[in-house]
Order: sequence, then structure tokens, then C-alpha cells
Amino acid sequence: MVDQPTSQREQVARGDVLVTVRNVSKVFKLRRSEVYALRDVTVAVRCGEYLSVMGPSGSGKTTFFNMVGALDVPSTGHVTIGPMDLARLTERQLAYVRCNYLGYIFQSYNLIPSLTAQRNVALPRIFRGTTTDEAMDAAARWLQRVGLGDRLDHRPDELSGGQQQRTAIARALVNDPVIILADEPTGNLDLQTGADIIALLKNLSVEEGVTVITATHDHKMLSNSDRILWMRDGRVERLERREDLHIEEGQITEHGGASLATE
Repeated sequence: MVDQPTSQREQVARGDVLVTVRNVSKVFKLRRSEVYALRDVTVAVRCGEYLSVMGPSGSGKTTFFNMVGALDVPSTGHVTIGPMDLARLTERQLAYVRCNYLGYIFQSYNLIPSLTAQRNVALPRIFRGTTTDEAMDAAARWLQRVGLGDRLDHRPDELSGGQQQRTAIARALVNDPVIILADEPTGNLDLQTGADIIALLKNLSVEEGVTVITATHDHKMLSNSDRILWMRDGRVERLERREDLHIEEGQITEHGGASLATE
């Protein structure tokens, strides 16, 4: 049973490791063949860590995100968040975990066009069962935190791309999650706006203790990471600490001089 936490971080983030993906494989059956999206993946993510996931199309990044985000279950292996083994939870319990512990940021923002920024951000809080007034107050606080306190009543088509992404970040944070899952959060943004979004995510990791897991090809985002996970053909190709790498536009090398693939 997933109990209502007094403090979600106190309940989930017990100890250094927050997310454990252990020997996880995911197999899809296509007619008479089997396709492995993940093959025996094992990764441990620490509380408050900023982890960037890289890899070419079809490498398993999205499936990895779906496992950590409680959107799919492994064919074999286990995914745990704190003390919770996601495979052992009911659909209702998984929905509770997604609502209370996880925040999702998408490249395409996924804002509702007819709603104001404040109402877009308030929705997850309303879905959690709080009153509309409380949800709107929380939405206003988070929009203020991401620099959009003067845009509460603006609809998405009245916001720039960067402002829409900030709105999406506020929406992901309005339920005080312990984990943010960000899928190419700077992919549709110009260089300066992308840098601002990266700095915002890094500050959330450092100041709020939020664990950030992001799929990215943006080298600037890698520079702010604590570790970088490379995936290929559904496997973990390598997992490196940021301080062990030298990152320049178009090239990543280990401090020993070996060049690493950027995709």
C-alpha cells in the first residue's frame, strides 16, 4: 500500500539511492519475433542527482523513462523508488505515485491551449484532490518561482516558447515531486532560453533536492549534469561522472583523452 506521506521526500528519499533499476529488460512481441527495448539494464540514481541520458533513436531512452516514470513495467527485473517496487503496485497505486512523486516535462510542452498558464499548472494539484483555490495558489507560487508571476492569465499562444517551457516546469513541480523526468526539455528553444531552462533545472536539483533525469542531446545540459548515462541497443553503454569528462560543442572526451560518441 502507498500511504499518504507527511513529507514525500522524507518517505521516499531514505538513504543515498532514490531510484534503482535492477536487471531490467523489456521485450515487445511482434508477430513471431521479439524486440528488446531494454536488455538487462542496471542503474542506481541518487537523491538530488542530475542525470542526463544520451543515445541515438531506438537506444532505449524512452523505454527507460517509462520504467522510472511508472508508465510501463519491465518484462524482467525491478524498478524501485525509495522503498516502493513499482511492479508490486496496483494501477491505482501507480497513479498515486505518478501524481505525488513524479513530475514530467515534455519537449512539446503539452499545455492545454484554452487554459491560462495558472490553470495549466494547477491541474495536477486539482487531480490530487486539493481544492481549486489551493491549487491556483500553488500554481501562482510556482509560476512566480520560474519567473512568470506576471503571466498567470496568459494562454499558451500568448507565451513565447521559453515561457511555455517554464510553465510546463511549474506544472511538473506543483505537486512537489521528488523526481523530475524531462524529455529533451531544451529541444525547441533558442540557445539563451535553453541555457536559462538548464540553469533552472540545475537550481531545482541543488536547492530543492529534486532528482532530475533528462534525455538530451544538448551539450550545455551535459555540463550541468552530475552523471551522464549513454545507452545503445537497449543496453547501458557507459555511465560517467561529469567531472571525468571534458565537454565541448560537438565533442566529448574523457580527461584521459579518449573521444566519446555524442549520440
